[in-house]
Amino acid sequence: MPESIDTYINSIKSKLQVLLKKHATLEKENESLAKENDLFKSNEKVLLEKLNQQEIQLNILKASSGKLEGNEKSAFEKTINKYIRSIDKCIGLLSE
Repeated sequence: MPESIDTYINSIKSKLQVLLKKHATLEKENESLAKENDLFKSNEKVLLEKLNQQEIQLNILKASSGKLEGNEKSAFEKTINKYIRSIDKCIGLLSE
């Protein structure tokens, strides 16, 4: 009887060791994936910023060439007005 209990305990120990190794491996993989996710998020921010700058440059080029159409023109004017309001706020804060 004691041998079967020892065998059972050893079996449980070996299974537990396997599970602990798998857990450690999964933790490392999770950490690696979290770092990779952070890298992708930062790259996405950079790319979105570049895209936004390119869209602004495209609108400026269209405006300077006179090729803005109805919706594009109003959107461009709203953007320009937003920049002007922001600049006015900065000037107001600086003058205080």
